[in-house]
Amino acid sequence: MKISKQARRDAKQLLQSCRVSGLLDEAKVRQTVQQVIAGKPRGYVAILSHFQRLVKLDLDRRAARIESAVPLTVSQQNAVTANLERRYGPGLNLSFLHNPALLGGLRVKVGSDVYDDSVQARLDALQESF
Repeated sequence: MKISKQARRDAKQLLQSCRVSGLLDEAKVRQTVQQVIAGKPRGYVAILSHFQRLVKLDLDRRAARIESAVPLTVSQQNAVTANLERRYGPGLNLSFLHNPALLGGLRVKVGSDVYDDSVQARLDALQESF
């Protein structure tokens, strides 16, 4: 479905109105969707479709996945959390995973940013250089 420029603008304005201190407020998102459905403005299906896409992109940008070769202690998790919040701001959804295939080190993915400081990545880079 092709979405008009006006529908894109309207969806972007709706997204901005759902922010509280720079972060999306889930209750405001729900309330906004209900108001648009109740009001049924011209092209509301396209507006809601683009709004859904924008919300999903924003949630993906705020998701952080931390993989480690061994389970991290609470103090290590707190240190990683503090560093990520300093870089990306508060409101990250963190998930800590254990991945023995890394052999050592960490792999951090926040949105589209990937920081790979694992032994496996170093070995792969060394293998490619030969």
